[in-house]
Amino acid sequence: MASMQSWRKAYGAIKDTTTVSLANINSDFKDLDVAIVKATNHVECPPKERHLRKIAAATSIARPRADIAYCIHALSRRLSKTRNWIVALKTLVVVHRLLREGDPTFREELLNFTQRGRILQLSNFKDDSSPIAWDCSAWVRTYGQFLEERLECFRILKYDVEAERLSKQGQGPEKGHSRTRDLDSQDLLEQLPALQQLLYRLVGCRASISSL
Repeated sequence: MASMQSWRKAYGAIKDTTTVSLANINSDFKDLDVAIVKATNHVECPPKERHLRKIAAATSIARPRADIAYCIHALSRRLSKTRNWIVALKTLVVVHRLLREGDPTFREELLNFTQRGRILQLSNFKDDSSPIAWDCSAWVRTYGQFLEERLECFRILKYDVEAERLSKQGQGPEKGHSRTRDLDSQDLLEQLPALQQLLYRLVGCRASISSL
């Protein structure tokens, strides 16, 4: 079993190296493609911040919309082609970080993209390379559902309950509060189903003990 796991790690490292090499040769967005591969490699650790910063810079409001659309396409391609739970999970983490901390243009383009195809639809994803990988595959599918629900919630509410904060007069941004608190009773009742569904998906993202 140990030798098989070592082989899989070596194989994953070779795949990452090959993909980076191909991006350096063939891609018109080679810096972005390399950053995506390195941020979502087969190593069992969180995406490195320096790679996340490069991806965030490539999706900033200063970039052409076509560049942002390419980044989303590249992330979607990475997610759809992999059968490795680590790569899939790290790709979802990158998308989540961009939704939380990136410019609104990324979210807008991601919404446009999801109208043509479901980038985060992972209902058939599975990594059966080991019992742990099998357990973590369910976690990956649930995380993808949460991010899909997050986008759907934004589409309905017209604001992001996680990223958007309103600052009270005379207080810094860190003292801001959720816009949801400012809703009147009628608006809150209309938006409550979407908020409840988002909460349901969020609670579902808790990893089971067998996955840890």
